[in-house]
Amino acid sequence: MHSKFTIHWFRSDLRLADNPSFSYACKNADIIPVYIFDETNKAHFPLGEASLTWLWNSLILLNNSLSDKLLIFKGNPMEILLTLAMENNVTGVFWNRCYTPWQVSQDTTIKQKIRSKKIECKTFNGSLLWEPWEVLKADGTPYKVFTPYYRRGCLGTKLPRTPLTTPKKISFAENIILKQPQLPKTFNQLKWQSKILRHALIGEKNAEKKLKTFLDSGIFSYKKGRDFPSSGDVSKLAPNLHFGEISPNQICSKVKNMPSSENTDNFMSELAWREFSYYLLYHFPKITKQNLRSQFDRFPWICNPKDLNAWKLGKTGIPMVDAGMRELWETGSMHNRLRMIVGSFLVKNLLIDWRSGARWFWDCLFDADLASNTAGWQWIAGSGADAAPYYRIFNPVLQGKRFDPEGKYIKKYIPELRKLDLKYLFAPWEAPPSILNKAGVIMGKTYPYPIVNLSTSRKTALEAFKVLKNNASN
Repeated sequence: MHSKFTIHWFRSDLRLADNPSFSYACKNADIIPVYIFDETNKAHFPLGEASLTWLWNSLILLNNSLSDKLLIFKGNPMEILLTLAMENNVTGVFWNRCYTPWQVSQDTTIKQKIRSKKIECKTFNGSLLWEPWEVLKADGTPYKVFTPYYRRGCLGTKLPRTPLTTPKKISFAENIILKQPQLPKTFNQLKWQSKILRHALIGEKNAEKKLKTFLDSGIFSYKKGRDFPSSGDVSKLAPNLHFGEISPNQICSKVKNMPSSENTDNFMSELAWREFSYYLLYHFPKITKQNLRSQFDRFPWICNPKDLNAWKLGKTGIPMVDAGMRELWETGSMHNRLRMIVGSFLVKNLLIDWRSGARWFWDCLFDADLASNTAGWQWIAGSGADAAPYYRIFNPVLQGKRFDPEGKYIKKYIPELRKLDLKYLFAPWEAPPSILNKAGVIMGKTYPYPIVNLSTSRKTALEAFKVLKNNASN
């Protein structure tokens, strides 16, 4: 046993390996591992149901790795940490940094308060390859375009650190004095949660297995295969990364040890896109609710609750869109190609504000990551950094034919269309009555008619885009 106690505050770092704060806290001290459901976050972005489901299950597994020593609280982090430290003569409080605007501010306040009590307090980088303030242009301003950010900024700055191993000796504090009630380490799953968890591989050990499986097979055809939702050529590590069950350093280190190829380079650039999302959130904190490109503030969005609800439920009558939305609802995940397709349909064909889509994703995704979710939606809408041009409007019929050529993905999530001839699977409204009858499809009953005409809505969107061009020229 050691003569002093330290606290490690778990946040988005639910792992023991390559956890710089946890490793530091374990040195020459008995550790008190803590997780806090932050009640002060309710005014910002409280967790959606899917991500909360993943989090609880991840905490249970983390607690097992910590020999049932994890303390779980709910409330104000500063009050909980300070009380726990003062009551137990703690010599140090440590955590890994988070990068949302309110967490940056909160961390500064907590750090100052703890240090004022003559207690050591340090924070670490446990979730990014590069700190946002380390990668800047020559004039000291942040990048707004990904390629120079990654090529000149990140790769031109310094290589990511070597991953840390799990501490060899972890000594836990005993006889801890608690003034705050702990939350029970059980999770009462609802019926839908049990179903959705069948698709999840949660926790540090599963994340490591996922990475190994991907690097043993999927990565070798990643560049091309990642666009096809029925292929297995993706890592599926997004939720594990989001909750910190694996670190980007661990992934980067493994990939860097492989022979370089267009597939490994492409995968590394995608990992860097995650970094870029955090980078944008740090330097432009208002992007969670505001357009990064201010000319979009006057864009003529349409408020149509009926169309929005049809989109959410996967009942738009456009098979590729509906399959994506149903995958989201059934699995808590969505293939990246489909995220672009369903996002484009919402903001460009339906002209519904990107923030409505972002809110739905936030509630339904396991990997409901504020930085990635915000940057992704602003990219799709054309209102963000390095954004897709507004006139780039995905045609979901052509996207389906190109990236789901055998219809496997659509048939998986839209069983009512499984018997439909492949020729009409991507646009069933074009099928003759005889073909529909043979497949048991009744348009408007067993499967809806399209809620919007793709060609007409595209023209309407391009007209709306002229408003932006006029605003930019004035």
